[in-house]
Amino acid sequence: MTLFIHLYCVVWIMLLTVYCSTTGQGLPNGLNVVSVAPIEVPNESMYPRFAEPIPNVTVTVGRDALLACVVDNLRGFKVAWVRMDTQTILSIHHNIITQNPRISLSYNDHRSWYLHIKNVQEVDRGWYMCQVNTDPMRSRKGYLQVVVPPSIIDNMTSTDMVVREGTDVTLVCQASGYPEPYVMWRREDGQDFNYNGDSVGVVDGETLTITKVSRLHMGAYLCIASNGVPPSISKRIMLMVQFPPMLSIPNQLEGAYIGQDVTLECHTEAFPSSINYWTTDRGDMIISEMEIVGGKYEAFPVDSGYNKFMMLKIRNITKEDFGSYKCIAKNSLGETDGIIKLDEIPAPPSAFTTTQKSILDNQTIRKKGQPQIVQTNDAVSSTFQGVAFGEQIRDFDFYEEENIATEPKLGKLLYALLLYHLINVTLQLRS
Repeated sequence: MTLFIHLYCVVWIMLLTVYCSTTGQGLPNGLNVVSVAPIEVPNESMYPRFAEPIPNVTVTVGRDALLACVVDNLRGFKVAWVRMDTQTILSIHHNIITQNPRISLSYNDHRSWYLHIKNVQEVDRGWYMCQVNTDPMRSRKGYLQVVVPPSIIDNMTSTDMVVREGTDVTLVCQASGYPEPYVMWRREDGQDFNYNGDSVGVVDGETLTITKVSRLHMGAYLCIASNGVPPSISKRIMLMVQFPPMLSIPNQLEGAYIGQDVTLECHTEAFPSSINYWTTDRGDMIISEMEIVGGKYEAFPVDSGYNKFMMLKIRNITKEDFGSYKCIAKNSLGETDGIIKLDEIPAPPSAFTTTQKSILDNQTIRKKGQPQIVQTNDAVSSTFQGVAFGEQIRDFDFYEEENIATEPKLGKLLYALLLYHLINVTLQLRS
């Protein structure tokens, strides 16, 4: 029986060998004989063709994206969308295959096939392919670019800083986004600042390093990140520079006359802000009396950043007020003071001295019927007598406006002229 089986197999192998030699067909692998009917290839013009390329699309994260595939002469063939980098089939013809709920499909007249992606995320960035199941397969691909506006990474960015004057300081600002953001620094007030020996308005890069920081660097700085995707973003960082008080005095010597009001002035710079006050030359602290009407002293500061202007107003100067005054500034880092000396000066000349004023007061013209009182004073110079005489003449005009009788006035005027003439004659005779 075994021999019979062996003979049977040999006969079939021989027959197959003869058949293959006559037809020219080889044996498939595994010794399986497969008969495949020949495929009739249709005319090339009957194949589907893509009417236009799939355009690349750029979308900001969180927005919706739309990819379009337009196929002419589709006939009975089917269209599929595939994510190329992951080889994920998204849709086949009218059916959504992916489990991603943000992806949907729409089509128009069996020609335009649209792939919708809602609320685009960065993971959606990549190549997408539109396929038609011809043999060989035909396809077009388009790129979905997902851009992300910049944002500041707070836990990797500096916060407000307090440093000592003369030390080095480094501010760091890191930002994320796609494309990678460009970072720059500038002062919030827009002013230039000293950056390692150069006066600059903007410093590029994530770090801002200032060597030997000074009080002039104090202020708010903006870290600005941008990548062409609106909006740009910025973070405000306050740089505070500590230093002990410094004091300057515009006028170390002031002059005032009795009865005058005078204001003393000191300029201070300090951070932290200093405690400022005034003392007398005896060391007594001066208490401001701003709330008291007619108070002797009024101390008021004027602040401008780390600068302060100390002002002390002294009202109605008396002899006891002349002397030295000290302005003092203190903070946690130190103390400084300055002295202003207040000296007495003569009162400025006025139109009439006190003696002259009393003479004119006694020469006041009275109403008709009242006698005119004229007092003389040897202290008055002849020049002033001439001025007083002229004043008397002008006062006579005043009587005319008041319709006072002119007879007494003319008599006094003639008397004065006669006296003047007699004095001149006497002087000529002596000469």
